[in-house]
Amino acid sequence: MKSKIHEIELQTIKIMSKKLIALCMLFVFSTALFAQETKAKIKKAAAKTEKALEKTADKTDKAVKNGAAKTKEAAKKTADKTEKAATKAADKTKETASKIKKDGTPDKRFKDNDVKEVKATKTKVKKTAAEEKEDLKETAASKSAEKKVKDKVTGSYKGKKVYTGPRGGTYYINKNGNKTYISDDK
Repeated sequence: MKSKIHEIELQTIKIMSKKLIALCMLFVFSTALFAQETKAKIKKAAAKTEKALEKTADKTDKAVKNGAAKTKEAAKKTADKTEKAATKAADKTKETASKIKKDGTPDKRFKDNDVKEVKATKTKVKKTAAEEKEDLKETAASKSAEKKVKDKVTGSYKGKKVYTGPRGGTYYINKNGNKTYISDDK
């Protein structure tokens, strides 16, 4: 009985192996058939991609042309604006040149020149840097006052030597030769 069972098992194994081999062969051939493309399919795909490339090239050419046209228009506008500004500036210089005397002083016959002089004098009220430096210059009185002081020099303030008095107060000698005390806040 073992031999019959053994034979049946062998036959089933052979049948199964044949079926398995046939299935594998079917799989291999089917993938080979589906994997191959025909020349017509390749040509169609190439034609589609070329058409798509041409369309995008046309679109980019149009965009470039539109952009160039826009930049030309903008350049013309800016050129016109600068030309207008230049003519206005030239007109103003001609007007002001006619209102100035040969020696360079403003002609008083025109009201505009009088107003400009008033504005210029109002702005001159502020001290310039040169005037501030002149105020800081030491005079003979301040130099002699510094010689009389026997307190310690502890630093500088506004370009002057700062002294510390016997009780701890700090001061400097101003241009008149007087002591000017510095508050602790500064």
